[in-house]
Amino acid sequence: MSNTALKERLTAEMKISMRAKDKQRLVVIRSLLAAVKQVEVDSRATVDDAGVLAIIDKAMKQRRDSHQQFSDANRLDLAEQEAYEMTVIQDFMPEALTEDEINALIDTAMTKSGAATMQDMGKVMGLLKPKMQGRADMGVVSKLIRAKLG
Repeated sequence: MSNTALKERLTAEMKISMRAKDKQRLVVIRSLLAAVKQVEVDSRATVDDAGVLAIIDKAMKQRRDSHQQFSDANRLDLAEQEAYEMTVIQDFMPEALTEDEINALIDTAMTKSGAATMQDMGKVMGLLKPKMQGRADMGVVSKLIRAKLG
């Protein structure tokens, strides 16, 4: 697998959506590719799979936040669109970690870093983020770490 396999997969899916005339899915995939391209232009470098995954993860978080806001404002039409976009984005994310897997990774990271107090939270997050990117909500992970350290 090349270091840009995820970007190649996005491009291939874009072409499939174009051929199938699936405009709704096409718009979402194009927005992801545009976000990747923007990062590449800004950094003047090709983004690897980890970078693409971080961009996709950020897009998912934005959709989640928007969905929540639209739902709270009773704008169900817009909330429904965000929900659809999340399902498309989910197709490109790795399989989510289970609660047990998350707890095991946290315990391992805490042991490795020697974390004992809240001041050590950054060390633990630093070890976990590369392993959990796109596979767990880092906000939830942060709360779990705080509970274990606090």
